[in-house]
Amino acid sequence: MSRIGFIGTGHIAAPMVRFLADQGHQITVSERNAEVAASLAASDGVAVADNQAVLDASDIVFLCLRPHVAADILKPLIFRADHQIVSVMAGISLEALGAACAPARDITMTIPLGYLEKGGCPLPACPSPGVLKPLFEPENPVLGVPDEAAFNMHFAVCAFVPGVLDLMTTSAAWLAAQTGDADQAARYTRQLLAGFLAALPDEGAALLPAERDALATQGTLSAQMTNGLQEGGAHTALTRTLDSIADRLKGET
Repeated sequence: MSRIGFIGTGHIAAPMVRFLADQGHQITVSERNAEVAASLAASDGVAVADNQAVLDASDIVFLCLRPHVAADILKPLIFRADHQIVSVMAGISLEALGAACAPARDITMTIPLGYLEKGGCPLPACPSPGVLKPLFEPENPVLGVPDEAAFNMHFAVCAFVPGVLDLMTTSAAWLAAQTGDADQAARYTRQLLAGFLAALPDEGAALLPAERDALATQGTLSAQMTNGLQEGGAHTALTRTLDSIADRLKGET
């Protein structure tokens, strides 16, 4: 088992801590967000320490800080050359991480979501999936993305998740207005999507449009839905928003 540390202990770090602790790894978390750290110590038996003590007790170090404060927090810390660094911080480049974590050179970036502790969360890994695969697979697939620019575009699509939830909220509210049962409308909408997506095989780029077209055949209610969204400009708005987020990640806005 590995000695793993977390600098920053908030809503992104906590599910990873619980998952890794359940796998039997030795976990030390920072005091930043003391309430979450104390909860993890009580429920999962992890150690809590100051930032430097986290580094000293760990071989693999997850950086889970808010990007705008990361530089100030990392600057006084002393890293070892043999540290393996994993960053989940959006917008901080490999070059910047290399400078902040020197002399450590083994640095990986990834994008976890909260449901990781239950499995099924895809983890893009740049520039190599090496350190993440033995930690998170097979429960969570680790996807190698060697190019940093391509990796950043995964952050853009990750932002699509709350967009989907926003659309589901509208659908559930519409159903509740028709039936008068808000709880059942929300449950039906949630489980409808969750069950369908869970049943999909993993068969490459053609899968999603193939499944869409299998449902939305001519004259069906499903076709009426896809046509309505297309004609209403939903896909144009989505692409435009993804482009805007991509520009932000590139530092162009």
